[in-house]
Amino acid sequence: MNDTHHDLPDALVRKRMEKMLAACHDSNRRPSVLAFARNLGLSNTTFRRRYPDLVQDTTARRTAPSDEQIYEPSALDTLTARNAKLRSRNREFTAALALAAAQIQYVTLENVRFREAPEAQQTVTRLR
Repeated sequence: MNDTHHDLPDALVRKRMEKMLAACHDSNRRPSVLAFARNLGLSNTTFRRRYPDLVQDTTARRTAPSDEQIYEPSALDTLTARNAKLRSRNREFTAALALAAAQIQYVTLENVRFREAPEAQQTVTRLR
């Protein structure tokens, strides 16, 4: 996602946030940092870096619903959250697998180097 709106005035960003929070309250839905960042045309990372206070406020509202508003996640919300967790774990496992493969390659090359080093010396003869 491009960050073409990174020069938005803070007052406008806060006004849009209040509108989003009101809409979430009216529809009995939890606010989403990602949805708000997308609404502004910002990447999630840029939004989090530029507006940490808004992220903290939104996160607090997600994790602590008010007494008058009880959030019941829909089936879609549940599946979306589950898919996000699975994608995250998949990325972690893919990274771990790539690291393990690189370490195996390194150890293999080191093993070859250690085996060839004595043979390279003229005084050592390899016994079978």
